[in-house]
Amino acid sequence: NLARVIRLMNDGKGPDLLGVCEVENQAVLDSMINKFLPDLNYKIAYLESPDNRGIDNGLIFKSEKFKLLNVQADTVHLSDGWPTRLIFGVNLLTSENKKITIFVNHWPSRSGGQLESEPKRIAAAKTLRDAVDRIFLADSNANIFIVGDFNDDPVNISILETLRAQPIRCDSLHADFEIESRRELFNLSYADFEKGEGSFKYKDTWNMLDQIIVSTSPIIGNEFNYICNSFEVFKPDLIVTRSGQYQGTPFPTYGGSRYLGGYSDHFPVFAKFKIIRSQE
Repeated sequence: NLARVIRLMNDGKGPDLLGVCEVENQAVLDSMINKFLPDLNYKIAYLESPDNRGIDNGLIFKSEKFKLLNVQADTVHLSDGWPTRLIFGVNLLTSENKKITIFVNHWPSRSGGQLESEPKRIAAAKTLRDAVDRIFLADSNANIFIVGDFNDDPVNISILETLRAQPIRCDSLHADFEIESRRELFNLSYADFEKGEGSFKYKDTWNMLDQIIVSTSPIIGNEFNYICNSFEVFKPDLIVTRSGQYQGTPFPTYGGSRYLGGYSDHFPVFAKFKIIRSQE
């Protein structure tokens, strides 16, 4: 089922980079790409997480477009000592020899209530921001892509204040787009969230828990260009619940303990970037 959705993305070509959450182990990802997506030439970057449930983050990438340099991991230390998912970082080299860093996230859930659990996501945001700042210290023009399930919306404290991922709208992208510093982060999902879009529905509320956040360079640098308004919550008909109480929401694999044979309880999100070719 997941392979079918992946094939539909990127105009039927499959995404060039795909962050994944709640993975049992690398063997599951290997099985999926080798059995169901062999023609897309995917490779995997992966690390086991300390999470007690054994759900990890990983990255799938097209091997003809990217070369794996290394992986890094930052541990999120929660006040109650409970182990959670790593902030998983992957360093890749593009076919144009440009270095990019992708952080795949799955922050602590809202279990116990959004406000009560908020300090845990603030801790995750601080861990990620520290990792980003280490990269900026070495290279203020670094190409950083941050993806995942943050279990918070773009306006929550963890995203807006701790991670400092600023809203960006395409009407503010123009030739003299001003920034205070190259070391900034911009949230591509903010505008859609503002319109009431979401990737996950809880009761009657849509939340944009799944987001794409980037550094300045992929937006106005000379190596990448963000394609304006290309951020999208991806929801082809086959992954949408068609009827009943949950009509219009993601069609999940399970409903409680009942197997439904669906896809996920979240919709995936995507954004498009152009790689600027070097002039020879």
